[in-house]
Amino acid sequence: MIIKPEKLTFADKKVRILIAGFPGIGKTTLALSSPDPLYVDVDLSAERINRDVLNLAKGITQPRDYKELRQDLGLGCTEMELQAVRNSLADYKTIVVDTGGKLLAIMGQYGMRIDPKYGRKDGSLSLQGYGWLGKEFQRFLDHIIYQLDKHIVIVFHTVEEKDGDDTKLRIKAEGSSKNSVWEVMDLGGFVEMRGNQRTIGFSNCERYFAKGTRGIHGVYPIPELTPGTPNDFLTKLFEKYNAVSAQEAEKAAEDKAAYDAAMTEGYQLIATVVDADTATAALHGIKAIKHALTSEKELGAAFNKQVKELDLIWNKEQKQYTPKPKEDK
Repeated sequence: MIIKPEKLTFADKKVRILIAGFPGIGKTTLALSSPDPLYVDVDLSAERINRDVLNLAKGITQPRDYKELRQDLGLGCTEMELQAVRNSLADYKTIVVDTGGKLLAIMGQYGMRIDPKYGRKDGSLSLQGYGWLGKEFQRFLDHIIYQLDKHIVIVFHTVEEKDGDDTKLRIKAEGSSKNSVWEVMDLGGFVEMRGNQRTIGFSNCERYFAKGTRGIHGVYPIPELTPGTPNDFLTKLFEKYNAVSAQEAEKAAEDKAAYDAAMTEGYQLIATVVDADTATAALHGIKAIKHALTSEKELGAAFNKQVKELDLIWNKEQKQYTPKPKEDK
């Protein structure tokens, strides 16, 4: 279905966010602050998580491998089967995957089973395997966003890597797959302690990668959970993200309306150009128009084409158009 660009609002866009940080910093608690989360425990580590944290999830699944996870989420199934999965997930608004590193690992194992060329003899992924893994990771996210209509939060552990004399913090993921992860994310935040305050940063810095879009940038303090305090940090963040999208859409619609009005008025003026006097008058009229987007540039090109066809030139001294002098024989 083809629609006009101004019809795209993104006001209810589903968000893809990566949360990174060292173990024990509170990433899972933060991830479960998303709206109505289904906790996908691919690490099979729920028993090590505080019961109060687990209770923040609206539901939990512990897939043994990627094939089972695909079945749980209806990835690669028939339309009838997919509708049944949608019905079973109707109570959830967010899919929380913990951890992304383990997700990529079981994806890779699945890929090597379906096609031996994706693996090496030592059990690691081949170059083709990493290419497939990056595409499969994107398919996985796209399925959750577009087919299931859910937000997706993926939790990653962080490791230290040497970069010359500096030490950088990177997400814990196998090989080049870590690069594929960042490309498809809307947001990426690094969780750390700053003094006694737990924070999440959405802007790149010399120590870690991060990603911010649509007004989500910089470092945000994460509220401390106390009895009676709702765990809703990501829920509010997603609302802010989409509020900015809605504002941008409204501004785009206003600009498009102004553009259309300017183009209509400009072409009416260009249609009156038949000689030097009308060309001069039309030029002043076009300059007085309230332009928007590319209207001034487009109307200028159309106007110049018209005066060129009439063999008119701009006289700088008289500040008006005059007929082009005829060359002597």
